[in-house]
Amino acid sequence: MTTAEQSTEGGTGKESREETGEAGRRGVLRDASLSAVLAGLVTVMVSCSGPLLVVLAAAAAGHLSDEQTASWVWAACVGSGVTCAVLSWWTRMPVITAFSTPGAAVLVGSLGDYSYPEAVGAFLVSGLFMAVAGLTGVFGRIMRRIPPGIVAGMLAGVLFSFGAGLFSALDSAPLPVLAALVTYLAVKQRSPRYAVAGALLAAVLATVVVPGIHAASIDIRWTLPVFTAPEFSGSALVGIAVPLAVVTMASQNAPGLGVLAACGYRPNDRLLITATGLTSSALAPLGGHAVNLAAITAAISTGEEAHPDPRRRYVAGLASGFFYLLTGVCGAALVGLFAALPAELIAVIAGVALLGTISTSLAQTVADERGRDASVVTFLTTASGVTLGGIGSACWGLVLGLATHAALTGRRRRRGPGEAPTATAAARSAAPPRRPER
Repeated sequence: MTTAEQSTEGGTGKESREETGEAGRRGVLRDASLSAVLAGLVTVMVSCSGPLLVVLAAAAAGHLSDEQTASWVWAACVGSGVTCAVLSWWTRMPVITAFSTPGAAVLVGSLGDYSYPEAVGAFLVSGLFMAVAGLTGVFGRIMRRIPPGIVAGMLAGVLFSFGAGLFSALDSAPLPVLAALVTYLAVKQRSPRYAVAGALLAAVLATVVVPGIHAASIDIRWTLPVFTAPEFSGSALVGIAVPLAVVTMASQNAPGLGVLAACGYRPNDRLLITATGLTSSALAPLGGHAVNLAAITAAISTGEEAHPDPRRRYVAGLASGFFYLLTGVCGAALVGLFAALPAELIAVIAGVALLGTISTSLAQTVADERGRDASVVTFLTTASGVTLGGIGSACWGLVLGLATHAALTGRRRRRGPGEAPTATAAARSAAPPRRPER
């Protein structure tokens, strides 16, 4: 299926509004499927495992109290849940949002230099900056000019570590990996929709045989948000707000739009970026640093594993929103549960869930022969994990891929539309110059 056909099926613009009305009449219950709900569950599990640890590290660097840290987690999860559910329902696309992991990584090194109210003020301003960037449409216009192969290469590079992590876990947890992989391949031959679900169940059962879940570490209690009045200072705006907004837009929102585009959707960038930016600002006094479009976790819910019909994958976004909200309300208990899961199990679940998306992205990366070099440069740079100036490899992959594309296409334009001079042109250039007639 071509990208154009997928885009029509995914629906945006006028088609999206028509399909939204049709889907609304049809009802969510008719569109719901076990595979989509499980995709939403896996999405939240991955988001609340490793990335959440970065948030906790940032909170520790800022010397936050336990109540402030719990409020931060509450705001991050509730913000992600509300935007996932509302935007997926409104657009009828699997819009997956998350709290900014690169942004939290930036805060690990900078949060301790400012008071917490100053940091909250910087969070608020950062969200407004992203909302304005989305509302004006500048960010979306830039994204639409990027060739599809480069976008696919970026996505494949972002997901590469998860695919490799599936097999890296063979060293420490061979049984869960083999059980998940064998089950995935066996179920996919007969019922592809439930291949990931079967692999998830097999991995969990195999993990029970190898002890790793420590129930004693789970703290069962409700999480209540804590309001902090924001304070504004020039140093905090420069040291926190600007890098937080830039890193979030470049490392999260850009790949997030790319994931949707690579899966055949045409997202309304103004709506998505503006909505997540305003949500970030609204939740800043409760500790939320940034809500943005997800990239890696989005790929779990936007591919064929969620549902073969692109028009019904939005249910995965609704499910993600529900599980995010549940995580926020029951933050202490569920966060403890996610933290107690063995790292190998998370790697296996994420790797298996992303196998289909990785293979599709790699195929799209090399599909266009003329743009293949630029796409491969994008893939390799993104997969390298390089970080320069606090900007992640996804952004640098786009930059270097676009630079390669510009250099090669500019060279072709100087030669002409073809990849090589035509035979007539070559013969004409090789022939000696004719002497002028008298």
